[in-house]
Amino acid sequence: MSASSLVNEELQPTPTPSPPRPVIGMAVLSLGLSVVVTAAMVKAVFMLRDYNHNGALSTIIGIVLVVLTLYAWLPSVRAFASARERASLLGDGKLVAARRVAAHGREEAFISMGYAAAGLIVSVLLIFLFAKDGGVASTFFALDPIKKSFHEVIHAFWTNIWVACVAEVLVLILGLLVAIVRMLPGRAGAPLRMIAVVYCDVFRAIPAIVVILLIVFGLPLTGVHFFQTMSGTWLGIIALSMTYSAYVAEVYRAGLASIHPSQSAAARSLGLNYVQTLRTVLVPQAVRRVIPPLLNDFISLQKDTALLSTAAVAEGLLVAKLWESQLFNLSPITLVAAFFIIITIPQARFVDYLIDRDAARRAGK
Repeated sequence: MSASSLVNEELQPTPTPSPPRPVIGMAVLSLGLSVVVTAAMVKAVFMLRDYNHNGALSTIIGIVLVVLTLYAWLPSVRAFASARERASLLGDGKLVAARRVAAHGREEAFISMGYAAAGLIVSVLLIFLFAKDGGVASTFFALDPIKKSFHEVIHAFWTNIWVACVAEVLVLILGLLVAIVRMLPGRAGAPLRMIAVVYCDVFRAIPAIVVILLIVFGLPLTGVHFFQTMSGTWLGIIALSMTYSAYVAEVYRAGLASIHPSQSAAARSLGLNYVQTLRTVLVPQAVRRVIPPLLNDFISLQKDTALLSTAAVAEGLLVAKLWESQLFNLSPITLVAAFFIIITIPQARFVDYLIDRDAARRAGK
């Protein structure tokens, strides 16, 4: 007698399927949240129009924002329709179809709440921006101070760009050198490995602003003619390069350590020495693996060029601070922030693209 024949309806009756969870509660919640968001956006739009003296552009923008919040109503309405259809199917005894419709209704309700939450965030930000007769907007986003300072600020911001570019090249070279020294084999490389470890530990521990102050102001005071004739900008490049090469060296080292030892063993068995193995086998593979984290470090380096303002280097932030002290308004500082956003976001998206491409390559796609 088979085991399956021992189980019958008398010993183990078939469980009664449970009805699908109700949808009406989530539909009501999503619709209520959508109504609140639209009301909040209407309030924000009125504040925007009052701040701009009922200008035509602000009115158009306000209408567009309110219409966009209405998009969250559509999935909510569809959720109500799914709730009614679920009840009808349950009345007809169509349990499977009712489950499918209920799942679709809950999904529509979640979609509505997601869009409504995004609209709520935008409306709250606008209300904050134009509160107290637009006090926040006048402090950070006044057009007149931005127009007055734009030419000088963007001219000084080119200093931030070329400082970052030069420092990135130096960091790539110095970081790779430190990483290789830190991985030298045998007892002969022990003293150099120790120096590399100390270098990485020290410059990762000291804040970048402290290194900048020490190098930019300290090296000319040593009396060495070379440093006395060097401009503050180049001294700042040296400071940033020394700081970030410690971080990049660790990135390189992680990439080198991620390569299987059989790669190195195979290269050595073919007669390549240690330097040739690094140059032709290990380093090329490691560089390809660490490009995304390297670009992340370079984004941080790009932002930290603003620290050169503490050393009186005429970069974007310093010029913006001078305009801010002259106009008694922080809008020039906001302008510099916008410049950093403009050059940083494309780099961040490029890093995401490289990460996705690497993940797809590893998955065989």
